Amino acid sequence: MAGITSLGVGSGLDLNSLLSNIRSAENLPLQMIQKRQTGYTAKLSAYGQLQAALTALETTATNLAAPTLFTGVKASSSATSVLGVSAASTASAGSYSVNVTQLAQAQSVAATGVASASTAIGNGTVTIEFGTISGGVLDGSGHYSGATFTADATRTPQSVTIDNSNHTLTGIRDAINDESALGVTASIVNDGSGTPYRLVLTSKTTGETSSMHITVAGDVALSNLLDHDPAGTQNLQQTFAAKNAALTVNGIAVTGATNSVKDAIDGVTMTLSTTGSSTVTVAKDTASVSGAINAFVSAYNSLQSTASKLSAYDADNKSGAALVGDSTLRNIQARIRSVLNTPQSSGTMTMLSQAGVSFTKDGTLEVNSTKLNAALSSDLAGVATLFSGVSGSGGYGTQMASLLDGFTDTSGLLTVAQKGLNTTLKSLDKQFSDTQDRIDATMARYQAQFSQLDTLVSRMNQTSNYLTQQFSALSGTKSK
Repeated sequence: MAGITSLGVGSGLDLNSLLSNIRSAENLPLQMIQKRQTGYTAKLSAYGQLQAALTALETTATNLAAPTLFTGVKASSSATSVLGVSAASTASAGSYSVNVTQLAQAQSVAATGVASASTAIGNGTVTIEFGTISGGVLDGSGHYSGATFTADATRTPQSVTIDNSNHTLTGIRDAINDESALGVTASIVNDGSGTPYRLVLTSKTTGETSSMHITVAGDVALSNLLDHDPAGTQNLQQTFAAKNAALTVNGIAVTGATNSVKDAIDGVTMTLSTTGSSTVTVAKDTASVSGAINAFVSAYNSLQSTASKLSAYDADNKSGAALVGDSTLRNIQARIRSVLNTPQSSGTMTMLSQAGVSFTKDGTLEVNSTKLNAALSSDLAGVATLFSGVSGSGGYGTQMASLLDGFTDTSGLLTVAQKGLNTTLKSLDKQFSDTQDRIDATMARYQAQFSQLDTLVSRMNQTSNYLTQQFSALSGTKSK
């Protein structure tokens, strides 16, 4: 407040202290408002913590409400270095002996070497189609004699144009790689000979139906390099043959075009890595169910811990936490416990205790793992109904998820309480602002009055001093 420090200079009165004391008295209503704001803000923060705990519990309840949780299966391989496995919910429980004798392989062919990868070879159109090589004999140089090629009718031959812009070995390689529809990858290998640069083509897909048949319409030099008919003229050397994966499942022969073999075991995908034997076991995934139930219990106990902390009362210090005695919290706790204590109306199990879940003396839940595992082994369908209900109706998971969602929706119990607090805090903010304005106006008025008083007293003092001096002067004149 500008000018306050000069108060009292003229009058000699301690007007600054007096003004400060008046402000302290005037500020008392502000302090009361701030105290209420602090209390309501703490309560709003506590509701936020409560909502987080409720949301965590709702997540675990929603997991238990999902029927698919109880229909899951898991598959395992006794030799993961041979094959890995994954199972869909349609897989049937059982044990299967698998013996992998051959991995699926992509065909690879190599052209005759040339002296330079950057020298022009020739122009033309290169067409590649895929199919199966049958019969015949493969000699030591990678060529067939007496073989038959049968085109794969499901795949359309694809072509690439070689012209003056790409008619070197490097250009041909790049042109083939740029045409993804060709279904092959091209590379250049240097074999260290006098004509070292060899174009290598490898099919992008494995399996016997992915052998290559290549025709060239164009210059003779390009034809001599790439024309390749497994049943006729073969200008390319086969370095790897196209092969199917070969395995047996419980002694039954199985083949596959890739190393990902699906449904040889119903609902199971096997990913082959090497030859060898493995036992594949398919079983109901009770571990996931057990984990979901334990997660629910943990989230419930965490909610109870949060609620206890937020509603605690310190008798020694006579102080309570933000939600001590709060009706919203009590209502939420009561309704949750009521759902968990109400028996289900359908299924072979009707109470949580039948699945090994029960209340303790302090109000928390605990899991009897032995009893839970026994229930999962003997009556998984009953456990499923207990938590997920039937056709979306009933079940502790379903009921709890619905209840908890209701607490926090737009008209939910907790949401309404939070909205009420926010409305009150906005009102207090306005009260504080209005009160502050009133106090500032009052203090400005006091300051003006004190300033006038200071001036008035100062003038009176000046007049008094002047009169005193005059009377003294008159007295001195008369004595002479």
